[in-house]
Amino acid sequence: MHKSSTSLLLALVVLLAFSRFGYCEPLVGKFLDKVDVSELVPGADRFGTIRGDIAVVPALKGGETIGHVFLTSDFVTTTGYSGKPIHVVVGVDENAKVTGVKLVKHSEPIVLIGIPDSKIQAVTEKYAGLDLIKEAESGGSAHDLDIVSGATVTIMVIDDSIVRAGLKVARQLGLGGLKAELQTSGPRKELLRPVGDDVPISNWKTLTGDGSVRTLRLDIGQVNQAFIDSGDQRAIKRPEKGNPENTFIEMHVGLVSVPEIGRTLLGDDEYNNLLEWLGKDEEAILVLGRGKYSFKGSGYVRGGIFDRIQLIQGDAAARFFDKQHRRLGRLAPKDAPTFTELDIFKIPAKTEFVPTSPFRLQLLVQRSVGAIDKSFITFDLGYRLPDRFVTTAAPDPGATPETPQVAGEIASSDPDELSHLWKRIWVQKQVEVGLLAAAIVILTGVFFFQMQFTRYERLTYWFRIGFLTFTLFVLGWYGNAQLSVVNILAFFSAAMAGFSWSAFLMDPLIFVLWFSVAASLLYWGRGVFCGWLCPFGALQELTNKIARFFKVPQFRVPWGLHERLWPIKYMVFLGLFGLSLYSLELAERYAEIEPFKTAIILKFDRSWPYVLFAVALLGVGLFVERFYCRYLCPLGAALAIPGRLRLFDWLKRYKECGDPCTRCARECMVQAIHPEGNINPHECHQCLHCQVLYQSSTKCPVCVISAEKRAKFRGKNRITGEKAGAEVAVKLSTLAD
Repeated sequence: MHKSSTSLLLALVVLLAFSRFGYCEPLVGKFLDKVDVSELVPGADRFGTIRGDIAVVPALKGGETIGHVFLTSDFVTTTGYSGKPIHVVVGVDENAKVTGVKLVKHSEPIVLIGIPDSKIQAVTEKYAGLDLIKEAESGGSAHDLDIVSGATVTIMVIDDSIVRAGLKVARQLGLGGLKAELQTSGPRKELLRPVGDDVPISNWKTLTGDGSVRTLRLDIGQVNQAFIDSGDQRAIKRPEKGNPENTFIEMHVGLVSVPEIGRTLLGDDEYNNLLEWLGKDEEAILVLGRGKYSFKGSGYVRGGIFDRIQLIQGDAAARFFDKQHRRLGRLAPKDAPTFTELDIFKIPAKTEFVPTSPFRLQLLVQRSVGAIDKSFITFDLGYRLPDRFVTTAAPDPGATPETPQVAGEIASSDPDELSHLWKRIWVQKQVEVGLLAAAIVILTGVFFFQMQFTRYERLTYWFRIGFLTFTLFVLGWYGNAQLSVVNILAFFSAAMAGFSWSAFLMDPLIFVLWFSVAASLLYWGRGVFCGWLCPFGALQELTNKIARFFKVPQFRVPWGLHERLWPIKYMVFLGLFGLSLYSLELAERYAEIEPFKTAIILKFDRSWPYVLFAVALLGVGLFVERFYCRYLCPLGAALAIPGRLRLFDWLKRYKECGDPCTRCARECMVQAIHPEGNINPHECHQCLHCQVLYQSSTKCPVCVISAEKRAKFRGKNRITGEKAGAEVAVKLSTLAD
C-alpha cells in the first residue's frame, strides 16, 4: 500500500512538472470537428491522432498519411484588432505545399463594420497552393497579398500566421527537404554597445554611406508600373497622377538602438530618452519619409496599429502599435535633409529580433479602385547592420547544439511569456493607470466624506459633471475602458476551464476598474460604477443634461410601469449567462444588446444597424434619463446581484421622507426611491443628489422647518437682549445724574 501510494505521488509530481514546464494541450483538437479533412488535404478520408512531439494532426487516406493539418495559433502569435487570436486551420502536403485553409474562429470587428465574414473566408481559402519552399527562400514574400478593404490588419495577420506557422511545421517535419534551424556552439555575432562618452558621433553622410541608414526611393512611374505588373485591371485604369519621375515616396530606416546610429541621428537628449523608453532586449528603428505617399497613413489612429509597414526577419514579422511609436521633431545632424515624417518604432522583446541579422521593412502601397475597394502591392527596404557595429563572440566551450523548441507546445499559452507580456503592457500604460487610480482615489474620498461634500450643492453638481466628462472622454473614448457583461461571462468561462490571472492582466485599465468595482460593491453596491465610472452611462447623462438645457421635455415613467420594467435587465443577464454555459461565442454575439462597443469602443464606426440601435437608446435617454441603465443593461443587473452583500447603508433618510415629502423620489434620476421613501440600493446609481437635498435648507422640508425654528429661536433671544440692554442703559443714566 505504501509503495503504491509513493508511486502515485511520484506520477502526480511528474505530471504536474510536465504540464508546468513543457507541454500545453494543442488547440487544434478543438477545431477538427469544424472542418472537413478532404477540404484541407484533398483525397484524405479522416484525421489521425494528434502527434505527441508537435501540434500536428496527420491527414490519412486508407491508413496512410498523405498530409498534415495544424492550427496557426498553436505555433505563432495571431492577435488582430480585437486583441484575441485568429484561429486558422491549415493543411500541408509532403512537398511543403499548402493544400487547404479554413478560418475557424476570430473575434475581429470586421464583420461588425459591414465586411461579410464570407469575404474574409474567401481570401484565406486562396492560400491553397502556397509553396512554403519558395517562401523560405524569399523570407515569406514569394506570394501576392490579397487585401480586403477595411480589413487590412486582419488579412495581414492571417497572411503572416499562415506563412510563419507553415514554415515552422514544414521545417519540424522536414517537408519538401526543409530543415529545422539548429543553434550551434560556433561563434555568434553580438552588437557592440559602448556607453556614455564612449559612444561616437558621426554625421548623416557617414551613416548613409556605410549602410547604417538604408533608403527606398520610388517614383510615380515605378509605382504605376508595379500595379501594371500586378495585373489588376481596376488599379491599372487609375494610375497615380503626376510626372513619372516625381517622388512617390522616399523612405529611410536606421537601427537607432545601436549607440552610434541613435546618438548621431537623435541627439544626446532624445537618445537618452530612447534608452529609458526601451526595456530589456528591446530594439528600435527610426523611419523617415517624404513624398506623396505616407508610410503611416491616417487609419492607424483608429485601431492603434500601423498597417502600411511591417518588419520582417527570417520567419518572424512584427507590426507596430501606437504604444510602440514615438514621433521625432527633427534630426540632429546638421547635414541631414528634411523629412515630413520622422517616427521611432520599438521592436518588442517577444519578437526575438536579432539586431546583428539582416531584416527588411515592408511597405504596403494601396490604390483606390472603387468607392470602398482598394488594390495593394508591397515593396521591401532591406537592412543589414554594417560590420563595424558587430563583434564575434567566442563560443561557450561547454555549449552543445540545441534541439529547436517543438513548435506548438507552448506557443500560445506559456505562463512565463504571458507574465512578461502583461508586465510590459502595464509599463506602457502606466500614465493611463495612474490617471484612473487617481480618479478612483478622489471618488473614494468623496464617498467616504459624502455628508461633508454634499453640503455644497453647486460644488457637487459641477464635480459630477467634470467627473462624468473625464469618464466619457478619457476612460471611454481614449482608454477604451468600458466594462461589459462579456467580461463577466468570460471570467466564469475561464474559471471553469482553468483560470489564469495573466489573461485578465492584459488590459490594465479594465483590470483596475474591475478591482475597484469589486471593492465598491462591498461598501456601496453597483452605484459607484454605474453612476460614475461607466463611459456609456456618462454619455447618457451628459446628453440628457444638454437636452434639459435646451428645454427638452422630460417624461417620468409611472411607478407601476417603472417597477415592472426593472426586471427586464435581470432576465437579459440570466439569458446571456445561461447561453454562455452552452457557447461563450454565441453569448458574446447576443451581448450586442449592450451598445458599449458601438458608442464607446468603436466610436460609432460600425454598420448602420448597430449605430441606429445605439443612437435610438441615447435618443430615448433625452426624454427618460438613463433609460438603458434602468431597464436593459445586463451589466448593471450582474453587478446588482453581488451588490446585495454590501456592508453599509451610507445614504441618510428622515422619517418624513416619503410621507409627507416626496421631493427626493421625484428628483431621483433613475427613480430608485420608492413612493414610501425607501431607496432601492440595487437600482441606486449613487449620484448623491438625495444627500444634497437631505442637507438643503431651501429644498428639504425637514431642513427648512429646522432652519425656521432656529431663526425664531435666535430672533427671540435677540429681542430679549435688546430689552435688557435698554434697561441697563436707563439705570446707568440714572446713576450718572
